Amino acid sequence: MYNQITTQLPIPVHFQPDTVGTVWRVPYQQRAAEAEIWAKQHDIPPASFDEKRICLLLIDVQNTFCIPEFELFVSGKSGTGAVDDNRRLCEFIYHNLGVITKIIPTLDTHTVMQIFHPIFWVNNAGEHPTPAATSITPADIENGIWQVNSKIASSINSNNELLTKHAYHYVKQLSQDGKYPLTVWPYHSMLGGIGHALVSAVEEAIFFHCIARQSQTQFEIKGDHPLTENYSVLRPEVLQSFNESPLAHKNTRLIQQLLEFDAVIIGGQAKSHCVAWTIDDLLTEIQQIDASLANKIYLLEDCTSPVVVPGIFDYTEQADAAFARFAAAGMHIINSTEIISNL
Repeated sequence: MYNQITTQLPIPVHFQPDTVGTVWRVPYQQRAAEAEIWAKQHDIPPASFDEKRICLLLIDVQNTFCIPEFELFVSGKSGTGAVDDNRRLCEFIYHNLGVITKIIPTLDTHTVMQIFHPIFWVNNAGEHPTPAATSITPADIENGIWQVNSKIASSINSNNELLTKHAYHYVKQLSQDGKYPLTVWPYHSMLGGIGHALVSAVEEAIFFHCIARQSQTQFEIKGDHPLTENYSVLRPEVLQSFNESPLAHKNTRLIQQLLEFDAVIIGGQAKSHCVAWTIDDLLTEIQQIDASLANKIYLLEDCTSPVVVPGIFDYTEQADAAFARFAAAGMHIINSTEIISNL
């Protein structure tokens, strides 16, 4: 007979906070054996026994966003944002191992030839835009400042005419929908690369949870469509192409699954982009079904940071405004030190 876990568990001795900002190999077999022993020692029940089902949705906790020397490190205002966030996140997972039913990490997943990468665009001199410092607007295309790179069209099963029409439609649609302008990002989260992987310390914590609670981690891929961004795991930025044909689809399966949990806790990177957009899309769905469902969404504010590139852009205000709006809609802003069995 298992007891209901009502207090925070201790942190296993294998967790080393000073390694959260580095990349290393998780010793799976060793951690698996330790997790089974840990579950017995602390009378941790299998997740299938949970009366209250709690989901931890982790947005893009990947090396590319969370390790300082990687491509799009989310520094936040402090300069060490994602590293500090992930240290707290690991501790949160271990402390609440006995009550988190399922962990769902999203994986931003990219290849080279996508609409937000430099190779997609050229100017009249054949030069690609400077990543992170370039946003492309409808006026930029109308004035010939940027145009699609016709040389890549065949690689994404298109031609220059169709690609040009789509690109113009795309940036106009972003503007009309009140989205961020199309930002040209550095190559990041590249499929098959180290940057695509989960942060080692977080991966270890997730793996430990999977074994201890006998609950399969559910990985959600997003962002692999060449012709649209996918900040949110629940839907792409643009759903239709210039000719109104479907471009990509909402993740209705995941939306339905999340709303079936008794509580959904959300953290990850970045607060101003993929986290905010995912929550916003979830709120949209909730408001179409039953606005009171927002009450079972919990946002780990100390496990997420905004995009800040000193001297270029700072999305702190936008991130904070989004979280204030989510709270006003009924969602809960919490910290990682709170006991979630009381949710």
